[in-house]
Amino acid sequence: MITFTVITATYNAEKVLQRTLDSVRRQSWAHVEHLIIDGASKDGTLVMVEAYRQKSDAEENGHEIKVTSEPDKGLYYAMNKGIDQATGQYLVFLNAGDVFASDDTLEMVAQSVGEAERLPGVLYGDTDIVNDDGVFLRHRRLAPPEHLSWKSFRWGMLVCHQSFYALTEIAKDIHYDTRYRYSADVDWCIRIMKACKQQHRRLKDVHAVLTNFLDGGMTNTHHRDSLKERFRVMAHHYGYVETFFLHVWFFIRQWLKS
Repeated sequence: MITFTVITATYNAEKVLQRTLDSVRRQSWAHVEHLIIDGASKDGTLVMVEAYRQKSDAEENGHEIKVTSEPDKGLYYAMNKGIDQATGQYLVFLNAGDVFASDDTLEMVAQSVGEAERLPGVLYGDTDIVNDDGVFLRHRRLAPPEHLSWKSFRWGMLVCHQSFYALTEIAKDIHYDTRYRYSADVDWCIRIMKACKQQHRRLKDVHAVLTNFLDGGMTNTHHRDSLKERFRVMAHHYGYVETFFLHVWFFIRQWLKS
């Protein structure tokens, strides 16, 4: 029986949070811990969260909802709190506005692991992009490979963060580097995969869309700064020269396609 911790970091998120709460509540898999790490929101976020908790409890769906609300220093600090509090075998980050692809997503992910199988270090899948109304816009441009490794991300973040389920016992020792403002998730995923290689843990493709990702977000709003920071992350893990030439090749290919 696989157990999950879903981590949702919030701050003044009332405009987009409800779809995320509804998506978690509707999950058919009962063995779910939902951690809501709030940064002391000043809007109606916490009222919304409390209503969600009461509704979930009344439905007796087996989910356990835990809420923390206190000032913090930003998104990645909140996500580190989530890692520290997680008790499920796998943890996944589903931020305000993002939703699971279907009501049985967690059940499908759990059933992808065989009873006699050693728990993979990462379970991963595809991602679709949706608009504010939850309407499908497109498949994510970068698609996960059949055989993922930490070296795969030299071509970009091939697996969306929300479709990347990390084994909690590994993630407990790997926190987000809060020196990064926009790309700590890329760095974290790479370090998780490096740890999996050291521990001889498999990275397993679930072969399904796992997340509907809300178009936009912080990295889109600060696109230039995000690109600069992501280059630093890639150079740290893969070397400056290789990262530079990969980026040049990527932009040339994009130009030829245009």
